Amino acid sequence: MTTPASENTAPADGARRVARIAVAAGLVAALTTAGAVPAFAHDDPWTVAAGRGPAKSAPAKLGSQDAALLAKAKARGDSTVTMMIATAPGKTGQVEKKLEGIAGASVGQAYDKLGYVRATVPTVQADTAIDEAKKLSSVHGIDLKQEIKLPDPTPRGDVAQGAAKPAKSRKYPGPDGKTPAKNPYQPAFETGAVGFVEDHPKADGRGVTIGVLDSGVDVAHPALQKTTTGERKIVDWVTATDPLTDDDGTWLPMTTDVSGPSFSFNGRTYTAPGNGSYQVALFREDVTAGGDMKGDLNRDGDTTDSWAVLYDKAKGTVRVDLDDDGNFTDDEEMKPYKDGFQIGYFGKDDPKTPIAERIPFTVQIRKDVPMDPKGASWAGKKADFVNIGVIESEHGTHVAGITAANGLFGGRMNGAAPGAKIVSSRACTWSGGCTNVALTEGMIDLVVNHGVDIVNMSIGGLPALNDGNNARSELYTRLIDTYGVQLVISAGNSGPGANTIGDPGLADKVVSVGASVSKETWAANYGSEVSTKYAMMPFSSRGPREDGGFTPTITAPGASINTIPTWEPGAPVAEAGYELPPGYGMLQGTSMASPQAAGASALLISAAKQKHMKLTPADLRTALTSTARQIKGAQAYEQGSGLIDIQDAWESLRDHATAHDYTVDAPVSTALSSKLKTPGHGTGIYDREGGLKAGETRTYDVVITRTSGPDKPVWHELKWKNNDGTFKLAGDDEVKLPLNKPVTVKVKAKAKAAGIHSAILTVDDDRTEGIDKQILATVIVAEPLAKPSYAVKKSASVQRNATTSYFVTVPKGAKSLEVAMSGLASGSQTRFIAINSYGVPVDPTSTPNCYPNYPNPANTCRPDQRSYANPLPGVWEIEVESRRTSPLLDNPYTLGVTAQQ
Repeated sequence: MTTPASENTAPADGARRVARIAVAAGLVAALTTAGAVPAFAHDDPWTVAAGRGPAKSAPAKLGSQDAALLAKAKARGDSTVTMMIATAPGKTGQVEKKLEGIAGASVGQAYDKLGYVRATVPTVQADTAIDEAKKLSSVHGIDLKQEIKLPDPTPRGDVAQGAAKPAKSRKYPGPDGKTPAKNPYQPAFETGAVGFVEDHPKADGRGVTIGVLDSGVDVAHPALQKTTTGERKIVDWVTATDPLTDDDGTWLPMTTDVSGPSFSFNGRTYTAPGNGSYQVALFREDVTAGGDMKGDLNRDGDTTDSWAVLYDKAKGTVRVDLDDDGNFTDDEEMKPYKDGFQIGYFGKDDPKTPIAERIPFTVQIRKDVPMDPKGASWAGKKADFVNIGVIESEHGTHVAGITAANGLFGGRMNGAAPGAKIVSSRACTWSGGCTNVALTEGMIDLVVNHGVDIVNMSIGGLPALNDGNNARSELYTRLIDTYGVQLVISAGNSGPGANTIGDPGLADKVVSVGASVSKETWAANYGSEVSTKYAMMPFSSRGPREDGGFTPTITAPGASINTIPTWEPGAPVAEAGYELPPGYGMLQGTSMASPQAAGASALLISAAKQKHMKLTPADLRTALTSTARQIKGAQAYEQGSGLIDIQDAWESLRDHATAHDYTVDAPVSTALSSKLKTPGHGTGIYDREGGLKAGETRTYDVVITRTSGPDKPVWHELKWKNNDGTFKLAGDDEVKLPLNKPVTVKVKAKAKAAGIHSAILTVDDDRTEGIDKQILATVIVAEPLAKPSYAVKKSASVQRNATTSYFVTVPKGAKSLEVAMSGLASGSQTRFIAINSYGVPVDPTSTPNCYPNYPNPANTCRPDQRSYANPLPGVWEIEVESRRTSPLLDNPYTLGVTAQQ
């Protein structure tokens, strides 16, 4: 969701956890009301997340997270802030007019059809700009620019030595050119993708273009060259970052005018290709120091190289002095990639070695960029920018391979949709992350300007108030509705805690994807044995949304051996016991699950095009969610509707799957439910702080309104899915829903035991194919830390790669929360993670951290016991998990939780 949604290991969430804790700190500072536990606005984020800080209120139309970002910008003395403004479509001119009256304000982008404005204003004028926006009824929300960090998404981030690989897993020798299409290394067959292509060879993704919004895709990778029909695989390559506000050094301002046939620049003389007029800039390789190539673009062992770049504005072409000889006449004249598919290279390749000693790049031109953000001296001026298109990290190449690689290892092993084409959009910067502005504008650009049929984004952030009620979520929903392009987004890697789903996978109509894994993939990709046939991956973010909303939407495989840049060595998991050639690596996470879902969905779009069927995003979502297979042992809040089944989804589409539209108003009781758009109410039942006890029956009123379909009332059947017996209907299992008139359905919950209980209430007009509406219901029975002991002790066993969660109610006024683990077997790698009542982890969640018997030099977490000062009152989750490298399959433990008054 930070990050590329990747593994909860080094991949996952060290940086993401800190990011969300910082957000929680801002939330406490910006939103806490009188009577809440106080907090310090600029305190250490670990401490603030535990619940201290002064109460402030967020400005209207500016979310809590963004109010905190503005406060931090002021405290740092930032000269400007950038904001994304969601307006009513067709009303962007009103916003621009308001901003014209603010000194130093500049509008960088505006999409009137979508109702989107991006503006940069002096920080001292930010409050004025917000106040002016508040005066406009057409303004729906304002998000401030922030960066979402990208940690290493690979298991090689585990610097410590794992346990010896079990002997049984050695039957997996690693993939190669002889590996069949159906395999556990790149398990697209688990969604039905491999079988679907076999049954429908002309619906293998051909005719479909997938937008990959990520860190950039390696255009030189052999498996990303051609589709199954021999067409070019990557049909465009663009950079989504902003030339001025995103601090991306690959954007070069063309503000130095020169003319040929020779000119002086940067202390030397250059030869131009003719007598014309040009503009020139210097590109330095060290601006990429934050990426995978560590600033060494030409692979010569240093980061000191630079190259002059010559821009011919009249012709729209670019030359890079790659040999640094001061002569542009021997350098290729390049146009943007889509205009001729030209690729340049930094460095020289040695064909005798398997690894590439050169790095490819493309060029891009943005004309007439407003220069106002550079300061008063640039006010009203514009300039052209040239981008040197190099990738930021391996993440995007791996994602692209999962969606659509053709001929992995030169054999039959493929991505999910090998016949599909790809448009690569790099939204990540060299500071180690992607801004929400670049992610939003990159998404808009792909959908509006590049003709893609579906978009995958495996990047997101995790706000404390993760209810999907912000400007970005609204814009993503509009993109889907306005342009008919489905957006598929990773759920995040902050699991297994409840309510850890990331943004913008929170948006109502995106397909948010959780990560699952089979017994075979654990063995083949990790060298790790389990007894459970199929399960959720421990790190996969769980629902519900803060408002009880249905997330994740669906689940797909979350680990894959696939493409990485050709200049990077092979990257297997060490414990798997085999090598991989350069350009191939094992990555994991919801980042990898999302492209499995996007690629599988591309097969459905391809099949629909072959049959000349109209396929709307709503119909696609209905078919996917109605036919998904339930993962045994995983609750609804963990897996959503279940594991994708493309073959059944296609049958549903052939039967004209469709659904009416509905709104849902259900009760929500959480630590943050008073901050929801409608306080205490959301789109699903979520009772975390209501004090529900085991054996107690509680009734919840769920108000359902049908907003589309026939004018006359329509009978709907009500059923429960993935229900452990906790939920039942208080009345009939059928309900008549008039158009635009609310009807109340009474839901009873009676949990037999402590813990979290969830289920899906399906609301279905059985005259239409597919389930019309699915409503998530989640209740938590927490054990009180109450008098006289203020303590709870639990003894149990957890299997390797599995988790168990306990929920405890921390009383108000507690001075500390003490958690201890004991009773471990010799060598067991089993840890606990504390998650506060906001749903925010207050421990590092990356898998090299906090484990006993797993030495990690970077670990600062004591594995046996920890103390959390001034804990937030309310329901905390303490989750116990056993690492993939634990030498024991079953890992006994004793967990003790005590509140100190």
